Amino acid sequence: MKTACHQVALPTAPATTDLASLYAARSGPTPSTTTTREPQEVHVTLEARETQWEFAPGRTVTAWGYQGLVPGPVIVAYVGDTLVVHLKNDLPEPTVIHWHGLRLPASMDGTESVQLLVQPGETFEYRFVLPDAGTFWYHSHANETVQIERGLYGALIVLGPDEPTFDADRVLVLDDLKLDRKGRIAKTALFDRHSGREGQVLMINGRADQAFEIAAGQIERWRIVNACSARYVRLSFGGRPFRIIGADGGLRESAMTVTETLLTPGDRVEIAVGPFEDEGAEIAIESLKYRRTMMKWPRRVQWGTLRVGPRAPSVASIPATLATVVPLVPPGPATPNRIVRLGARMTFHGHDWLINDETHHHDAPVKVGELQIWNIVNETGMDHPFHLHGFFFQVIALDGVRTEPTSWEDTVNVVGKQTVTIAFRADDRPGTWMYHCHILEHHAAGMMGHFEVVR
Repeated sequence: MKTACHQVALPTAPATTDLASLYAARSGPTPSTTTTREPQEVHVTLEARETQWEFAPGRTVTAWGYQGLVPGPVIVAYVGDTLVVHLKNDLPEPTVIHWHGLRLPASMDGTESVQLLVQPGETFEYRFVLPDAGTFWYHSHANETVQIERGLYGALIVLGPDEPTFDADRVLVLDDLKLDRKGRIAKTALFDRHSGREGQVLMINGRADQAFEIAAGQIERWRIVNACSARYVRLSFGGRPFRIIGADGGLRESAMTVTETLLTPGDRVEIAVGPFEDEGAEIAIESLKYRRTMMKWPRRVQWGTLRVGPRAPSVASIPATLATVVPLVPPGPATPNRIVRLGARMTFHGHDWLINDETHHHDAPVKVGELQIWNIVNETGMDHPFHLHGFFFQVIALDGVRTEPTSWEDTVNVVGKQTVTIAFRADDRPGTWMYHCHILEHHAAGMMGHFEVVR
């Protein structure tokens, strides 16, 4: 099969949120109008370097970004394309890029377990095929509590051949910025090691107080990434209903109408927003109270505003069945073949966060093709977002009560003292893989495990 080559033209201004605008700016492949399309090579240059990040009008901090942007450029490609990323490290310390949620070869996963760190002044080429449609993201996986907080992250959108039709397709990356008394990005504090770092500035796509407009009568697809270090987002639109259409691993079986949804750090959700009928209305994009730890009292916060504009015709069409999710485990009792216990212990520097009673746990190997049923047991009183590299899983039970999977995930919240049972099957991609709490400070303090997939 002939392979075309597509060079992504990177933007020089903050990344737009509208995929139609991205196409027009030639920062992604041209949308396919037919069901047949030749795979392409999509080439992207990501230079990690110091930049001046204007997160609000007149408010700037010295940060680290890809191509000088925070978030980095939105990468857009199609299922079957080969993504070729040229990383250039112009930082004063080593770095790598992890491709969060992608099913790629272990050698391309972008962690210290599978590649040498890219030293200052060096380059590295990531090259892999994109097998799944969905909303993913990329971020540093070296010195994460510093590098991600300073801005080394961005969104990656992979389009499938039969996407539902919407009036607009937006990407929203949520993050919070913690500043010190002099207005600089704050250093990690001892308390951050316990509860995780939460900032006082809430941003969508690198800017605070964002305002969006949707035409009355129209329905938009919003792809939302939680890139926060530790903040949970209980997303609401002023209590108005919206439909969840996708999760970490792409489209759900069917749309689910809700008035709120919880995004843990590392999580993604795809939602259908609208239609709204009240022209001129202003709707709060907000996070409702959620108490993930007994050490902090939560509060309701606003991320931005959605205004309902003048009415416009709609072409949106959301089918009753969006995807087929075949259960990995039949109904009935499910016997786990692995137990992953999330724990903690007090030390002279505060807390160590543990997997099976040790930091940076080395777990037993997994054989290719073997069904894995894992009990994730949270022995602490704090929620932990459990993230598995390289594979999607199904949540099949909560505290031993079976659930019916309707989506594929790579990150799941494990409430304090709760057991979550997941199931996945390792396909033929041998190598070293990682799982960890996606509260970055907990990962850094030891709540991480790795295992080998072997033939």
